[in-house]
Amino acid sequence: MINLSNLKPAEGSNKQNTRVGRGQGSGGGGTAKRGHKGAKSRSGYSQKRGFEGGQMPLQRRVPKFGFKNPNKVVHKAINLDTLQSLADAGVKAVDLGVLYNTGFIQKSDTVKVLGRGELTSSLEVKVNAFSKSAVEAIEKAGGSAVVDASFSPETSEGLKLDSKASSSRKEVAMETKKEKKSTPKAATTSVKEEKATSKVEAVPAKEKAAPKKKASKGGDDLKKIEGIGPKIAELLVDAGIGTFAKLSETSADDIANILAEAGSRYASHNPTTWPEQAGLAAAGKWDELNELQDRLKGGRPE
Repeated sequence: MINLSNLKPAEGSNKQNTRVGRGQGSGGGGTAKRGHKGAKSRSGYSQKRGFEGGQMPLQRRVPKFGFKNPNKVVHKAINLDTLQSLADAGVKAVDLGVLYNTGFIQKSDTVKVLGRGELTSSLEVKVNAFSKSAVEAIEKAGGSAVVDASFSPETSEGLKLDSKASSSRKEVAMETKKEKKSTPKAATTSVKEEKATSKVEAVPAKEKAAPKKKASKGGDDLKKIEGIGPKIAELLVDAGIGTFAKLSETSADDIANILAEAGSRYASHNPTTWPEQAGLAAAGKWDELNELQDRLKGGRPE
């Protein structure tokens, strides 16, 4: 029976500390079992909490983590200029499904409409949240702002827009500047296009590959056609296609043959929409051309 009179530690649990020597005569050698020079060999040493011998301690190696609010909701920002770009494309009502199908949001995003930009079209907007300035702008334009978190992309599957339609105020301003610059040029070059077209048609087939400088006189800037760069524009001019009107009359197969003859680096281009774009440019329909190019991707139909 255990009681206070016979209570003792378990056998082997207590060990006697090694007595540090007090000189060479103690049997501990010249250092008296304290080792060679260092903090632990000297009196007054006390190990600090967390000290690891001079290396970076654990509490500094582990990164700090602050408080994370589990109830915080992070919204995807959609601005008024983006809504205006959708309205210009013919959209009358904007909801989460429309924004998803046009590439502005992901399925898991919660959307908040903010007040950057200008909205002039009447739209029915249904998203998760609105800023005060956005609600005022939407209602001022004759539309409505409704808080609705329902997601149904099936109702707008036919609507396909490129994400570059205008997601920022700068891009919208750049597009309007390009339209203003290109419209007067088209008006002034319409007479030159007719003359250049008649000249090109009168040239025999063998003489179509005229020098670049001669073929480019009175011609159009073919680089305005999406998918045509400086090199391809030179190839077309060399082939006698130096105007929008001539390009619109050339079939896509003939253009593809011209690119294939120039080498494999050009054969990968798809000229399917080039005649259609050139026809709009030749007729001076720049607004329709810009709408068509917004639906293209590098000159190719989606």
